[in-house]
Amino acid sequence: MLIKFAVANYRGFNDKVAWSLNRPSNYSFNTFAIKDGIVKNGIVYGPNGSGKSNFALALFDIVNHLSQRWKKADYYDNFVYAGSEQPLVHFHYTFKFGEDELDYTYQKDANGKIKAEELSLNGEGVFVRKGKEFSINDKEFPMDDAVKKGLAENANDISVVNFLLTSYPLPEKHYLIRLQTFVNSMLWFRCLETREFIGLVTAPVNLDEFIISKGLVNDFSDFIKRVSEQSFDFIPPSEGDKVLLCSFDAKKVPFDKIASTGTLALMLLYYWIKQMSSASFVFIDEFDAFYHYRLSYEVCKLLFSLDCQAFTSSHNTYLMSNDLLRPDCNFIINNNKIKPLNECTNKELRFGHNIEKLFRGNAFSL
Repeated sequence: MLIKFAVANYRGFNDKVAWSLNRPSNYSFNTFAIKDGIVKNGIVYGPNGSGKSNFALALFDIVNHLSQRWKKADYYDNFVYAGSEQPLVHFHYTFKFGEDELDYTYQKDANGKIKAEELSLNGEGVFVRKGKEFSINDKEFPMDDAVKKGLAENANDISVVNFLLTSYPLPEKHYLIRLQTFVNSMLWFRCLETREFIGLVTAPVNLDEFIISKGLVNDFSDFIKRVSEQSFDFIPPSEGDKVLLCSFDAKKVPFDKIASTGTLALMLLYYWIKQMSSASFVFIDEFDAFYHYRLSYEVCKLLFSLDCQAFTSSHNTYLMSNDLLRPDCNFIINNNKIKPLNECTNKELRFGHNIEKLFRGNAFSL
């Protein structure tokens, strides 16, 4: 699981922004949102321009060099903070795999090339590459001086982690294998003006074709009914059909011609939920941009019932409720800081508190 993340000099963040998920409070309610002492589910709030989207994108930078999953083509546009004289973006991830804690830091230039990289396991260094210097734990990864020199010079900017993964036979539970598996299973997506995603799968799909080919038409109909109370009379597809059709006033009408923007967003969510059984970490940016506030609540309940770490960003304070989550799982981001609600006030927050009302009354501050 991811337990910490920090980024500096990235897009709109001129200073370091650090997110800790390993210090939950001792609330006795909604304990599903905490797993092994780590925050498993949460919602990130913040005013327009506070950095919600940029922070989530920064968190998924690791997918770009440690995974062969789908990537955002324009990810490295406007990569470095525009007002900075420092040419590098700094990333720091901390993962918990069983009893092992893995720290992974690296720096990238404006083109996304790795210029420094460091890995440690339980506080002990595995390797360090900075500038033209390189050192490694020779007991675990023995290599001759020529290989070390090549990694130190690293003219092709290859990730040392990737080199180790492809050059050494490793056991199934090795921390590098677990890191690779986790990163391969990360997923970020959003559905605003355009649909975009990073990770988990290797290519986009046509949603109609996916539902039809997997025999999920009835399941999809039940999903829409369950979460939004909408009913659609889907026509059973024939062999070779690639478009979902509905019966509407005795006519066959394509589903996407009669579905609202919010319902089409639900269709995208349905597709990703079908993939999330293999996900490790999910972040949905502005997930409820087209949802009614009650629908947003139901979608969150569904999302947070999954086994993976799952987070969203939102402006919908109706979701800021102890009936859905808890104060240590609702985060505020602004002014290069991100903290849970319980760390943004001196008040002792309890289950009976209306935290949405407190938030609207400016009871929380970073």
